[in-house]
Amino acid sequence: MATGINIIFVASLVSMAMGILFESPPLFFALTISMFLGTAYSVEHPLLRWKRHPVLAASAIMIVRALVVQLAFFIHMQKYVLGRPIAVKKPLVFATAFMCFFSVVIALFKDIPDVDGDKDFGIQSLSVKLGRENVFWLCVKMLLMAYTSAVLVGALSSSLPSRFITIFGHAMLAWSLMYRVPSVDLTSKASITSFYMVSSPPNNLAAAAAAAAAETRRWVSSPPNNLAAAAAAAAAETRRCRRTRHSG
Repeated sequence: MATGINIIFVASLVSMAMGILFESPPLFFALTISMFLGTAYSVEHPLLRWKRHPVLAASAIMIVRALVVQLAFFIHMQKYVLGRPIAVKKPLVFATAFMCFFSVVIALFKDIPDVDGDKDFGIQSLSVKLGRENVFWLCVKMLLMAYTSAVLVGALSSSLPSRFITIFGHAMLAWSLMYRVPSVDLTSKASITSFYMVSSPPNNLAAAAAAAAAETRRWVSSPPNNLAAAAAAAAAETRRCRRTRHSG
């Protein structure tokens, strides 16, 4: 227990220090909100331990993964790294919407392996109420809906590279999902956990890949201006570092 507390304490200090050193309010905001909601989600306290309550658990996961990460990181990169004006763009809207949907899947799926323990401790998760199999297939169907939506979004793209990456990438993720589904043993905690761990990382990358494809299309359409903006941002950052070094 002491080792775990020390690790969390050091990791928290390092992350907050990075947020301050980067001089980026949105990045610091994202770190602060994530730390607060992570604490509320996990810490054993009468008003906390949100993981025991399905709605609060899903809300915490969605706020961090779908809203805070997408919006704060976008503003950080757009304004404080590239020096561009903040503007809501289609890739940001798509990534946020996709991750909102996926966050619900995470919140539901994470409880499937813990049904027995949740029953013992009186935690009324949706898996306890509806059963493992029903929630499992609900999650699979929701993921397929997300992938289908992403394919449709990709099909509407005016850029051939973006269209190909988005359609092919999400189609492969859907195929990989359905390929693994028959091998899942819902009576085995290890099997369910393995499926969850393997399925989660690609989905986190899916929205980022689609957004990157759309951003690549924009760079290809006007490379000189974008390269100039990036160069100017890099030069400004270099000057700031030099001033900081000389003043120290």
